[in-house]
Amino acid sequence: MGKNVAPPLPPSRKPEDVNLRDALEERYLAYALSTIMGRALPDARDGLKPVHRRILYGMHILRLDPGAAFKKCAKIVGDVMGSFHPHGDQAIYDALVRLAQDFSSRYPLIDGQGNFGNIDGDGAAAYRYTEARMTDVAGLLLEGIDEDAVEFRENYSGDQSEPIVLPAALPNLLANGAQGIAVGMATSIPPHNLAELCDAALYLISHNNATTAQLLGFAPGPDFPTGGILVESGPAIAEAYESGRGSFRLRARWSREEGSRGAWAAIVTEIPYMVQKSKLIEKIAELLADKKLPAVADVRDESAEDVRIVIEPRARAVDPEMMMEQLFRLTELESRFPMNMNLLADGVVPRVVSFKEALRQWLDHRRDVLLRRARHRQAGIAHRLEVVAGMLVVFLNLDAVIAIIREAADPKQELQTIFDLSGVQATYILDTRLRGLRRLEEMQLRRESDDLAKEKREIEALLGDEAKQWRTVAAQIRELKKKYGPETKIGRRRTSFGQTPDIADADIAGAMIEREPVTIVVSEKGWIRALKGHVTDLAGVQFKGGDGLAVSFFAETTSKILVLVSDGRIFTLDAAKLPGGRGQGEPVRLMADIEESETIKAVFPYAPGRKMLVAASDGRGFVANQDEMIGGTRKGKLHLTVAKPATAALIVPADGDHVAAIGENRKLLIFPLAQLPEMPRGKGVRLQKYRGGGLSDAKVFYLGQGLNWKDSAGRTFGAGASDLRDWIGNRAEAGRLPPKGFPRSNKFG
Repeated sequence: MGKNVAPPLPPSRKPEDVNLRDALEERYLAYALSTIMGRALPDARDGLKPVHRRILYGMHILRLDPGAAFKKCAKIVGDVMGSFHPHGDQAIYDALVRLAQDFSSRYPLIDGQGNFGNIDGDGAAAYRYTEARMTDVAGLLLEGIDEDAVEFRENYSGDQSEPIVLPAALPNLLANGAQGIAVGMATSIPPHNLAELCDAALYLISHNNATTAQLLGFAPGPDFPTGGILVESGPAIAEAYESGRGSFRLRARWSREEGSRGAWAAIVTEIPYMVQKSKLIEKIAELLADKKLPAVADVRDESAEDVRIVIEPRARAVDPEMMMEQLFRLTELESRFPMNMNLLADGVVPRVVSFKEALRQWLDHRRDVLLRRARHRQAGIAHRLEVVAGMLVVFLNLDAVIAIIREAADPKQELQTIFDLSGVQATYILDTRLRGLRRLEEMQLRRESDDLAKEKREIEALLGDEAKQWRTVAAQIRELKKKYGPETKIGRRRTSFGQTPDIADADIAGAMIEREPVTIVVSEKGWIRALKGHVTDLAGVQFKGGDGLAVSFFAETTSKILVLVSDGRIFTLDAAKLPGGRGQGEPVRLMADIEESETIKAVFPYAPGRKMLVAASDGRGFVANQDEMIGGTRKGKLHLTVAKPATAALIVPADGDHVAAIGENRKLLIFPLAQLPEMPRGKGVRLQKYRGGGLSDAKVFYLGQGLNWKDSAGRTFGAGASDLRDWIGNRAEAGRLPPKGFPRSNKFG
């Protein structure tokens, strides 16, 4: 053998200068388009990505129809990868598995046999252990694919052809939804109920100008395979479907199950879509260990084929709604499903569309498929009519035809010449067995010819009449609805609509704290603490030197404490976070951002719905609901607007029908409470008119019960309604000197 000779070097070419920016843009754009169109975004017409379409077409070639025997997934994956999808076996198998999971796909396209994973998040068995075939739904997607219903293109190796899109006899994009992340864009389309989509499509066919809102009357929202309760408002759902972007709050379905001796447990039977049950239970157990779920005692997974999560309360008295609300806010028992209807419109252009446009894309595709199949059948009928006409000639001249076939050197040409046959007719006659020729019957041939001619006229009428085309599409959709109607097991709606219970954040926070009685003690210098239990005798409570008791009241660890400051702000404190009674407490200023120049005017417990009279030192005030005073920040909530040098003076319960106001000028005025406005916040109106000084004190009382006050010694005095006649007037009047015996401090006590 001779020595190895190196191949000749290619002719040298002069390097070309290319702008780096332009080169990168060109190459990155090519990569992005490949990802967007060939991998991540679904086609609007059949709702499939290329990998799903190739799996179904590959199974169609393998004849894995709904009634066929199962075949190993390894065979399916191998054929699909070898013929259509050269992107790795695991990517194909993962997509195949998801199409078979009834908790992932609302209408599964693949019927799996073996371990295809579960809702706990366990993966499927390897493809050498599992088997699959197509479901009836997948059969509908492929219906008519061998009748030139769609365009085909060459596969990656150029030795086979694959469909660009499937015929899609159902709106698979909306029925099964889609998720994907491309380059610079993503898609997230929730699944829907097929029967409802059929109703919406039928309405859109008959009302071309229908709005998305009208279509939502038929398909009101997503229908997830795992069920659950959609707690999004109607307007929010409508806005999301109109714009193509939004999100939906989905909650687990639960019920209260009674036990023995008054015990009960919450049973979760449906969890939100795409939530792994095992991770959900791990999260609840983790929160229990961290003592962040004080209302919950235990959680157990008793699931078999159906979901059954048992959540036991810590005590029988725990409110079920409150306990579940805690779990919804802290765990994936409530999740938010994003909607971004980004798809390939007409299979080419990526864009976000509305619900109506997505449905319209499928309907237009169904009409195109109908026309292509009709033309294909038309061509088949024309061919068969030609053949039948030739066979009639044979029947009438059978002996002569047989003689020509036996004796002629070129029987095809001879037949064409003698009987005026076309090449197609002559070839068909020659390809027919002698036995077939002998069986010919004139009546049968003429009947077939008449039937074909009739069908041809019907197809021609269909192709020439757009209204008839849409009527045919509508008839197909009605048949689809019959098959997957709400009375069928797979067709009934699984996700229901509901509303969240009216539970405030404050109630949730309170429910997460163990409820115990406490006594709130506030000193004159603004130090606060919480003594355990309801302490009536505070004689032994110690204060710092020069300080003393200002106010005390009973509360619970779940209570909110409100603090009115001289600038009109109200701060909210949590009783559970107050220092205990062993020390002397802490300054309120350390718990809220109170200005150094401001003073604390009142500290009182929050009572939901209770009304209060709030007033400034200049005598202006109004009635307010305590619900409007609650705040969640250290900066407080501006409640009473005061004009300096005036300050917030007092806040007292508005329990009564009359207001008694006394000024620093020792003038007392009584007027009906109805003359004061009820406001959430503001400056208020004048309670009493003063020439000098301002408001000293005010009190709301029932006139029929009389007005009471306390003297400096703590003794209670009062005056009846008849005795107060001289002081009753209208708001903003000056008033007159109080009755004899009224305290010199000008305070009601």
